[in-house]
Amino acid sequence: MPEPLDSRLRDDQALDEIELTSRLIIAASGKDRPLTQDEVDEILGLSERP
Repeated sequence: MPEPLDSRLRDDQALDEIELTSRLIIAASGKDRPLTQDEVDEILGLSERP
């Protein structure tokens, strides 16, 4: 039986980045063109660009 992972090795920030990247990849794969900046912002949960 494999040993459980050491929770000290968990990187929540990296996991969040992987989640956001996955969302972008899934959204882009459903388009026949590049995502617009507004679409990217919406996927990433950004309400307004600076």
